[in-house]
Amino acid sequence: MRKATKGLVLALLLAGACAAQEWEVGGMASYGFYRNLAASSPVGSATAGFSPGTAFGAVVGHNSTNWLSGEFRYTYRDSELKLSSSGTDARFSGVAHAVHYDLVMHPRPKHGTKALPFFAVGGGMKLYRGTGHEVAYQPLDNIALLTKTQQAKPMISVGGGIKMVLGPRLVLRAEVRDYITTFPKDVIVPLPG
Repeated sequence: MRKATKGLVLALLLAGACAAQEWEVGGMASYGFYRNLAASSPVGSATAGFSPGTAFGAVVGHNSTNWLSGEFRYTYRDSELKLSSSGTDARFSGVAHAVHYDLVMHPRPKHGTKALPFFAVGGGMKLYRGTGHEVAYQPLDNIALLTKTQQAKPMISVGGGIKMVLGPRLVLRAEVRDYITTFPKDVIVPLPG
């Protein structure tokens, strides 16, 4: 009975906090790049990864306290899968989808503050997809294969930036963000060796 009472009191306290939250909804456009890795086989090695590309997304956030908020984020990224070795390149169309929740920490805003620095950390999933047309021969296919498959990976999101208030209902953010995952070896398949 005590646990039920404590749970009810906690729910009532949180209900009041939820009603006081400020919600934000927004869109984003960005340009990003990946860190590439080395792929090797008995016949040679190549740099494997993704080309730089554009990204678009949506953000839904809530300010729970004066210094902490949370955001659900979705990002669509268009970038080619690629292999490079000794002047030879292999490319294959690809996209990535990232869905995550971040905790956003920022200093307590003072009345009239127009710029607010912030730091964000969170987690979610990233789906890598090869979307190109498979062919019988790919350059560098003796080292790795670029495939028309998909693979979901757990992801850590880390970022920071500045939130600038432009009007009573308009905010512009400039930020740097890193999505950390392990390499999608089902999409870019290194050959055994």
